[in-house]
Formats: sequence, C-alpha cells, structure tokens
Amino acid sequence: MSKPASWVTVVAIGAVVLMVAALAADQAPAADLDPASTVAGSVEAAALRARGQFLGYNLDRDAALGAFKDAIAADPGHPAAYRLTAATLWIDALFQQGAVTAEDYLGQARSDSHRRPPSAALETVFRDHLDRAIKLAADRCRTSGSADAHFQLGSAYGYQATYAATIEGSLLGTLRAARRAYAEHERVLEMDPTRKGAGLIVGMYQYAVASLPLASRLMARVAGFSGGRERGLRMVEEAAAHPSDVQTNARFTLIVIYNREGRFDDALRVVAQLQQQYPRNRLLWLEAGSTALRAGRPELSRRFLEHGLAMLAHDPRPRAFGEHARWGYYHGATLAALKESDAARRTLDAALRDPARSWVLGRIHTELGKLADLAGDRPRALDEYRAAIPLCDADEDEVCVKEARGLTKRGYR
Repeated sequence: MSKPASWVTVVAIGAVVLMVAALAADQAPAADLDPASTVAGSVEAAALRARGQFLGYNLDRDAALGAFKDAIAADPGHPAAYRLTAATLWIDALFQQGAVTAEDYLGQARSDSHRRPPSAALETVFRDHLDRAIKLAADRCRTSGSADAHFQLGSAYGYQATYAATIEGSLLGTLRAARRAYAEHERVLEMDPTRKGAGLIVGMYQYAVASLPLASRLMARVAGFSGGRERGLRMVEEAAAHPSDVQTNARFTLIVIYNREGRFDDALRVVAQLQQQYPRNRLLWLEAGSTALRAGRPELSRRFLEHGLAMLAHDPRPRAFGEHARWGYYHGATLAALKESDAARRTLDAALRDPARSWVLGRIHTELGKLADLAGDRPRALDEYRAAIPLCDADEDEVCVKEARGLTKRGYR
C-alpha cells in the first residue's frame, strides 16, 4: 500500500527518480501542431530535441545540452527546447543533491529537509530558459489556443513546480505552478482526449493527492486538485503504454508509484524496458537492484547491482553526490541478506568512507548494527544503531529511524 505523503512528495512523486525523468515529451501529433511550429527549421529542431532527449535519458547531459542549444538555434520560437535545457540543468542540480533512485521519493522528500543548493550560475540559466519557455508557450495559447500550446505551457509550469519541490524544498513555491500545470493539462484532455501524454501530470497529481492525510486532501481540493488513486494510476499507466514522446517519462514515474504500492515485480518490469531503451544509463541497474532488495529477492538484487558496478567502473562520466556510497549501501545490504557477512561488512565499511546523504549513511550504520548483532557483538550493534538514528532523522527518513530505535531495544535476529 502507498504511504502517507507530504505535499512536497505530491509534487516530487512524478519528478526525476533516476536523474533523467525530467526530459518530458515536447512533440505534438502532426495534426495538432501550432502554425508557428511549421516554419522552416522546425523539422530539424524536432529531430534535435529528440536526440537531446535520448542523450539525456542515457545520462549524457552535456551532449543533450548541446542538442537542445542547436534546436533553439534552428527554431527559436518553439518553447520546448528552452524547457528541456532547463530540465537538463535541473538534473545537474539533482546530481549535486544526490537524489538518484526511487528511494529518495519514498519517504525522504520533505519540505524542510537539508538540500545542497545549486550554483548561482546554474540557477540563473535554469530560470532564464524556463521563463522563456513559459512566455513562448503562453503567447501560443493566446494566438492559437491549440491543445499543444496548452500542453507546452502546462509542461513548463510542471518543471517550475518540481524544481521548487526537489531542489528548493519549498512548499509555497510549488503550489501556484503545480496548480497551473494541472489545470493546463486537464484542459488539454478536454480539448483532445486522445492526448494520453497530458494524463501523466493529471494522473500523477490525482494519485498523489489521494495518498495525503484527510486534512491535506481537503486543502488540495480547495486549491484545485482532485484526488483519485485508482484513476490517477490508470492515467499514468495509459501514458506509459501509449507510444509517444511522453512514454519514457511516464515509465519513470511508474517506477516510483509501483515501489510505493509494493508492486515490485511491476516496477522491475518497467525498469527492464528502460534498460533496453537506454543501455548507457547505469542508474537503471542501481534502481533495479534496490527494487529487488525491497522485494526480498537478494539474489536478483545482487545480479543487477554487480552488473551496474561493472558499468560504473568503466564509466568516466560524472557521478552524483554520494553515488558510490549508494551503490555500496545496496550492495552491502544485499550481501548481508545473502548471509555473506564478512563481504557485507567490508562493503558497508567502505561505503561509509564516501560522502553521501545523511539517510544513506544512517542506513549503512543500521546494516552494520544488524551484522554486529548476528555476530553476538551487542555493544557494537548498539553503537551502530545509535549512530544511525540522528543521521536518518536529519533527512527525515522515518522508516530508518523507527527501525534503528526498535533494534536498540530488541536486537536483530
């Protein structure tokens, strides 16, 4: 079953969980193109945007930015490439924060959590491009009023809301933009029900609002959001099943939702689809391994993680903050679940030496405490659990805090 969510989790649930989900669809069906999209250069720009998206999903962010820059030059009046440039910069900011798997949106996303602020230069370029995308899309809504114009505007506002939630941790900063994104994509569906891509944002918010506590659900509805867990999930699934440029983004969103629902086999099925599409994305193997571990399938988790670790060892591209510790945490926890205690301890000890998010370090200490308990070293186990509690609490990882506190009382068997 899904867990209760904070409002920031509502905004973040469909946000990037694997760094690349930011690159949402930007193309419309041919019959729905605005007249401004048919000028010379638009075909070239569309191809460049598609190439940029493929590169971004494969974690080749610098090359993706280059493709989007060329797309802007080819068709400077189209809002999508500006939005996708902003999205790629957002990915860079998420790398700096170390939000790299669905686990980051299964309890750690909070409005007051400590966040590593992006550089001033990154934030300036992000805002300049997103503001330009919003202006161009709004102009199209006034001149043509087409479904695609409203889709472009809603998508841009969706990024504005998600940036405020995932990078700034701002509650107030998300509300206006999220409400506008939701309303614009609802309008798209009213104008053209066949545009399943617009159902992604609408369905995401409907699902997430339904998981809020009652008082928060009422507030969300007053603010203009409806809630419906089954209907919302169905809309996201339809977007993920429908061939379109939004299909990949919807699949990333489903990984988060299926993990929240405990539907781990379904999550693994979606990850496998994405692994085939984007073979250079090493983080998909980290996601598969962590999902299999949550599902209680450590042998499968080990295969995924060790394949991903081999990719990591030969990948010269930048790492996310704390990425090495994240791999070590999941790998060590998997080895512990397989009763390979010595190997697990070495792996977890090594992971502690790398910088990482506080909740990751806290969970590593919890795993080390379990190993100490199994070895009959209760004093060391207590030290590990007590070290874990403040670290997990600093990132509001309630699951970890509750487990570590319980283990200080009863031990691990």
